[in-house]
This record gives sequence, structure tokens and C-alpha cells, in this order.
Amino acid sequence: MIEEKVVLVNEKDEQIGLMPKMEAHEKAVLHRAFSVFIFNDKNELMLQQRALTKYHSPGLWTNTCCSHQRDGESNLQAGKRRLQEEMGFVAELKETTSFIYKAPFDNGLTEHEFDHIMVGHYNDAPVINPDEVESWKWMLVEDVKVDMAKHPEEYTEWFKIIFEKFYEHINIA
Repeated sequence: MIEEKVVLVNEKDEQIGLMPKMEAHEKAVLHRAFSVFIFNDKNELMLQQRALTKYHSPGLWTNTCCSHQRDGESNLQAGKRRLQEEMGFVAELKETTSFIYKAPFDNGLTEHEFDHIMVGHYNDAPVINPDEVESWKWMLVEDVKVDMAKHPEEYTEWFKIIFEKFYEHINIA
């Protein structure tokens, strides 16, 4: 199987190359990524628990799905593709904001991403891919914030970083 490549970018999100995903995480090279947040009619956020077999952050809770754009793929195309691959459904997505973050892990890998945040709406239960997702649940954003403060070790590093920036953004409405 050919290793997936990530899109390397500069701080303006301009593509400067491609690199195998593991190499980019080993070298902490800035690359394009996205994070999808799906809400239902009750304004609950769909969280996923990462599969226990993931190479980093296994078993931790995070946003609905996240991954990396492929070469030539738009942010929205990538978000919809990965939502289908991980959670088994497709939803219309809207881009909201983007930012750069860097999060090192205990296993020597580092996420250094230019992350594009997308929001969508869905009311049904997902059909999770067990290779990607251990479990899922709906939670009110306020409850996520409280639980994250009490149990930060149960959440992915990037979700904690994103959630702090994203929390203010989604509560403007």
C-alpha cells in the first residue's frame, strides 16, 4: 500500500510540496489539515473516540472527524470524503476559520498543521468505521468544555487547542 502524502504549506497556506504523512509528523513539518464539527438540531456536537489502534492519541475523544487534504483536493471535498470514511455519512460543510498549531506527542511525532475548521449539520447516528473510530456520542458544547476542564487527558491535544479557539466562534450565534 502506498503511504498517503500530506500537502506541505507555508504560513500563508500556499502549497510548497508533498511529503509522506509519517515523515511530516516525524519532522514536525507544517502541512494542511482539517477538522470537522457536526452539530444536530439540539445544538449538540458529535464527538468521536479514536480507534484504539491509531498510531497516536488512541482512545481519546475528539471532534467529529479530522484528517489531511490530498494533493489537488479542496478543503470541503476532503472534509466530506473523510466524514464518509470515518463516520459513514455525508453532510454539507461550511468553512469557518483556519489557524496554525503545533502539538508534540509522547511517541516522538508532532502535529504541525495549518488547520481548516468546517461545520456541518446531521441528526442521525453515524455508521462508524471501526478501523478509525472506537465510539461516538452527542454532547452539548458547554458540557464538552466542562468535561475537558475536568478530564483533559481524555481528549486529543489538537481538539483541546481547536476547541478553545472554536468555542467562542460557535457561541456567537
